[in-house]
Amino acid sequence: MLASELLLSGLPKGLREPLLSTYSLIASNFVERRWEPSELNGGKFCEVVYCILEGAISGNFATHPTKPTNMRESCLALERLPADSNRAGDRSLRILIPRMLISLYEIRNNRGVGHVGGDVSPNNLDATAVYSISNWIIAELVRIFHSVPTKVAQSAVDAIVQRKIPLIWEDEEIKRVLDPGVSTQDQVLLLLHQTVGWVDLEKLVGWVEYKAKSMFAVRVLIPLHERRLIEFDSKSRRAKISPTGVKRVEDEFLRYSR
Repeated sequence: MLASELLLSGLPKGLREPLLSTYSLIASNFVERRWEPSELNGGKFCEVVYCILEGAISGNFATHPTKPTNMRESCLALERLPADSNRAGDRSLRILIPRMLISLYEIRNNRGVGHVGGDVSPNNLDATAVYSISNWIIAELVRIFHSVPTKVAQSAVDAIVQRKIPLIWEDEEIKRVLDPGVSTQDQVLLLLHQTVGWVDLEKLVGWVEYKAKSMFAVRVLIPLHERRLIEFDSKSRRAKISPTGVKRVEDEFLRYSR
């Protein structure tokens, strides 16, 4: 997997850092159910991405993002440019990503966060759209600029978001759940949620300071696996959180952590 600090290293720092920071903010706000900031930050993300597209196509990147006069027309103008079969990701750069930007910018500008007159507020749905589109766009940029498969690009993008939970303390190789009242199984879920990818069994044992090491898999990991909250690879002695586990953490812990 690509290290998060190496993502899009070929872009100028003035574009790369705003791209990663605006995406990280969107993703963090979405996970923490901060719907309104998630919507509002979509506009800045669009502006940075547009500058990257324009630079990749023209061969001359700007040193910092600027706002196009008209986002929709600027994106449509990219689509009208001639195709270049020698350009990596040509169709995505000219057509697919610009079309996504138009939708994302529309949500940002014309779906006010103070919705009035409806029985159900669309804030949740709008934020979900903002997050999903932003996630797809940045993974596509990583895929193009690093020439890696989509799965590898998405795994690298996942490493960007540091979903900080006040319950978790981290210092170099050590991670701890600070509330001693949290059960061992929930500690494992929290720690796996805070870690991208697979975690070795021995590392988990150390993080939760489980005394009966020989019984850790039987008493903790296998029950979580059977409930489909984690995936436990017994042969490789490693574990990772599942989508069901992520939902449990976000429902039971993250909503109260801000």
